Amino acid sequence: MIQSKFWQAFFALAPIIILFGFIIGYFLFLIAIFSNAPDGNLDHYEDDPIAMMGGITAFFLFIIFVILISLGSLIFYIVHAVQNPNLRGNNLLLVWILLFIFANGIGQMIYWLVEIVSKRNKVEAT
Repeated sequence: MIQSKFWQAFFALAPIIILFGFIIGYFLFLIAIFSNAPDGNLDHYEDDPIAMMGGITAFFLFIIFVILISLGSLIFYIVHAVQNPNLRGNNLLLVWILLFIFANGIGQMIYWLVEIVSKRNKVEAT
């Protein structure tokens, strides 16, 4: 599974794609809220509390899904970096692991581009 091109790409790109989807969804939510208040006053806006709780539940389930994908990506790429023979014998392994932890999402995508895709293209070219 560690050497699978599909899982490498999925765990590199999924956190970024989910982040952009979350931002777009948030703005669509704001547009829907403000479009329901024709005069801009939200004081008279009374929605069904059950519907609101359903929306909050869906939001929390989405957040749990994002957390699981991010943790899976973090673990996947830490294991991949530890097993990468190019990173042994120098401090690059520590640098990559710290990048994964402190720049979660972006760090995995950078590692995928620098250490996996670029090395794979060099191997295929020879």
